[in-house]
Amino acid sequence: MTSFTKISCTSHPLRQTLYNELHTRPFHAISAPRQISYLSIAARHQDQDRALELLRQLCSRYQRPQPDSKTTGFRENFGDFTLEWDRHGEFYSLTISHPVATDADPFAVPAIERLPGDWLAELPGEVVAAFHIAVTSGNDAAEPGDLSRYFEGQHISISAAKQGKACIYTAFRLHADGFGRFIIVNKSMSDAQLGRLTRRLIEVETYRLFAMLPLPQAKKIVPQLGEMDRQLARLLSELPQIGTNEDERNLLQKLSELEARLESWRAETNHRFSGAKAYHELVQDRLGRIGEEKVEGYTTLGEFMRRRLDPAMRTCASVQTWMDDLSQRIERASDLMRTRANLTLQEQNRSLLAAMNRRSRLQFRLQETVEGLSVVAISYYLVSLINYMLYALPLKTWGLSKPVVTAAAIPLVLGGVLWLTRRIKHRLIQAPDHEEGEQ
Repeated sequence: MTSFTKISCTSHPLRQTLYNELHTRPFHAISAPRQISYLSIAARHQDQDRALELLRQLCSRYQRPQPDSKTTGFRENFGDFTLEWDRHGEFYSLTISHPVATDADPFAVPAIERLPGDWLAELPGEVVAAFHIAVTSGNDAAEPGDLSRYFEGQHISISAAKQGKACIYTAFRLHADGFGRFIIVNKSMSDAQLGRLTRRLIEVETYRLFAMLPLPQAKKIVPQLGEMDRQLARLLSELPQIGTNEDERNLLQKLSELEARLESWRAETNHRFSGAKAYHELVQDRLGRIGEEKVEGYTTLGEFMRRRLDPAMRTCASVQTWMDDLSQRIERASDLMRTRANLTLQEQNRSLLAAMNRRSRLQFRLQETVEGLSVVAISYYLVSLINYMLYALPLKTWGLSKPVVTAAAIPLVLGGVLWLTRRIKHRLIQAPDHEEGEQ
């Protein structure tokens, strides 16, 4: 008998989520023949919540178990068809699977027609990827020339997968019904292998389209970036000719306007460009896992991607690099302008300080003059007071003369007033600022 010991310490709140994350969107076995319809719909978080609520309503309509309100993946058999719903970061997807009895026309009645039309019309968001997959068996579609009628005469790409155990056919185009089309011919794959191949093919097409989403915007920005680059070059050529503060302010304002416009573009596109790079890496990974082999006379899926998708990704990457380079150049130009402004300000401050020093010296000299006059004035009043005091004293009795005593007091008074004034001045000069404030 096996014994189990429970974990006694506290588990991380995300532990269960981390384990479950590895099992989201698992591979499901698929048997041929089968029709599959797939939709990926770009939607915000609240729109994805609304889509999940609609899925719960559909399950209620068909009396099937409803998904949890926090689920990120749901799969259920509705009898005539199987529906799979998955929530992704910026989109949600629907996969409708339906077994068919004949392969006469695999796209005549696609699997999506099993869903109620009124329910489909209520789905929120914007459809990005929409395509049908016809899974056939044996050599029913072995002749490539016979497949043109299924793709409305468009040029097709063919890949042999897993050492020729299956073949994949597609035109990478929208057809009259607004859907893309794929055909998988299963020759010797098991149902589990066929399910994995189908899932990877769905991911290749979905991630391819999401990777290319920023391409139209990148092409739209390119001419404006060229004009901005030329405008920046003109502004930098004007830099040595700046002579006044007004010119500096005008140039700095123009640089600020350029920077604001560029940062607005970067804010709009950086997330999209970064997402495109991640989706492109996923496409390359899934193509590698399909294990393509070339069919003579036809391009493989990987060759088509390298010829079409890779240049689009390089365009987006070059536009992003261009914007980063422009941002750095504008920032350097703005720093240079601010440095010039700081130097001008320092020069003005130096001139202002020199003027203040001159005024301080003049004020000090004036103060010295006023101080001398003040000593004389104070001494005059003190001598006058002494003179009045002498009237009350019996100077004749003492054998003294009033004029002589007054004259003798004058140098003493002057010396005393001068000493006291300088003493007060010395204390004020040496007193700290906070003591002056308290005084």
